[in-house]
Amino acid sequence: MTFGTGAGAIPALDRCDVTFAAGQTTALVGPSGCGKSTLLRLIAGLEEPSTGTIRIGGQTPADVARAAELAIAFQDPSLLPWRTVRGNIALALTLARHPADPAEVDRLIALVGLAGFEDHRPAELSGGMRQRAAIARCLATGPRLLLLDEPFGAVDELTRLRLNEDLPRLWEARGTTTLLVTHSVAEAVLLADRVLVFSSRPGRIVADLAVPMPRPRKRDLTRTPEFHAMVDAVSAALWATGAGDRPLAAE
Repeated sequence: MTFGTGAGAIPALDRCDVTFAAGQTTALVGPSGCGKSTLLRLIAGLEEPSTGTIRIGGQTPADVARAAELAIAFQDPSLLPWRTVRGNIALALTLARHPADPAEVDRLIALVGLAGFEDHRPAELSGGMRQRAAIARCLATGPRLLLLDEPFGAVDELTRLRLNEDLPRLWEARGTTTLLVTHSVAEAVLLADRVLVFSSRPGRIVADLAVPMPRPRKRDLTRTPEFHAMVDAVSAALWATGAGDRPLAAE
C-alpha cells in the first residue's frame, strides 16, 4: 500500500499477504507508523489498496459494510454528544436498517457494564465508560468482523485492565472475527489467539505467533510463567525489527 505518487510517494505496507480465521481474535503490533492502522482501514473499506485485493468471506469490504456486518472502533469513541448512551447505540441499528429493539439495546448496555447510565450523554461519562458505549455500539448490529484500533489507549490503566477482561467475552460469545491494533504486548497476548508483528515502515509481517492459552482469560493469567513466556516471545520479535532502542513495553 502506497500513499501518493512519484517522488512524494509514501510506502505504508509491503507484501502484506495474510488470511484471518473466522471467529479468531488477532492482535497487530509493531512500531508506530508501520501501517497497522492502515491495514485496518483497508479492511474496513475506508482506504483503497494501491495494489492487491481484500476479500472478506469472498466479498469486498464495501459489500460487507453495506450489509452492516463490519464495525470499527477507534481510540476516540466518537459518540454523538447530543445523544444518550441508549441513543448512540440505537442509532447504529437505525443506520444499519435493523429494528432498534429497546430491550436488546438495554441488554447490550448492561453487558458492557453501563446499566444505570442509559440516559446519560457522553459528557457525563468517564473515558472508559465512553469507550464501553462505543464498543457496545459496534456490537449492536452483530457484525461478523470487528476492527479495533487502539480502543483502550485513552483510558486509565485500571479501566483498561477491566475492559481487557470484560469486553472480549462479548465478541467471543458471538463468534465475531476480531482484529485489534495495540501498542501493549501484554494486552495483545491477553486478548488474542494470534499476534502478528510488523516491521518498521513499509510494514511487513515479520512474525506470526499463535497464543496457545485457553479461554476465557482472566487477569490472573498475566501472573503465570506461560503468559510471561509468550510476552517475551512477542517482545523478542519486536526487538528483532530493529525499531527503537527497545521493544514495546509489556506493561
